Amino acid sequence: MNIETIDAVRKDWDTYFMDIAYMVSTRSRCPRRHVGAVLVQGKKLLGTAYNGAPTGVQDCLEAGCMIAEEIEMKLIDGKEQPIKKQRCIRTIHAEQNLLLFTDRTDREGSTVYVTDQPCWTCANMLANSGVIEIVYHRSYPKDSDKVVNLMVQKGIIFRCLNHFEPPAQAHMVVTS
Repeated sequence: MNIETIDAVRKDWDTYFMDIAYMVSTRSRCPRRHVGAVLVQGKKLLGTAYNGAPTGVQDCLEAGCMIAEEIEMKLIDGKEQPIKKQRCIRTIHAEQNLLLFTDRTDREGSTVYVTDQPCWTCANMLANSGVIEIVYHRSYPKDSDKVVNLMVQKGIIFRCLNHFEPPAQAHMVVTS
C-alpha cells in the first residue's frame, strides 16, 4: 500500500475526534439520548465524558427519567409566544462531566468535540471554561439561537459537522 492510498482512507482530525466522542457516548444509560464529549488540545486527547446520573445514584434506566417542564417566551413572527420545553434533570450532561473531570489549565485554548450541540446551560459553562472551539454533530434546536449568539459574543469557534457519519458501533442501544 502506498502513502497516497493510506492518506485516502485515513480519517481527518475532526472525524477522528468525533468518532471518539460517539464511542464515549455508548457508556451513557440515558434512554432519551446518548451524548459524548472529548477535550482536545492540538491533536492530543485530554479527557472524555458522557451524560449520566452522578456516581452511585440510580440512573434513568433504573429509576426513570426525571422530566422537568419549562416555559420560555420566544419571539415568533413578531409576537412573544410560550414554548414548552422538557428536560431530564436526573443526569449530568456530557459537557458538564467533561468540565468536572478536566483541569482548567488543560482547557485553556482547547477544543471540545461533542456529539450534540450544547444546551444553554452547557454552553454557558463551556463559554467560561477556557475552550476556544466547540465542534458538534447533532443540532439541539431548543436552545440553538441563544447558544450561537453566546458563542459569537465570546469569540468561540462553533462548528457543526453536518456531513459526519457516526461509527456503526455507536448506534444508541438501551440496555438494562
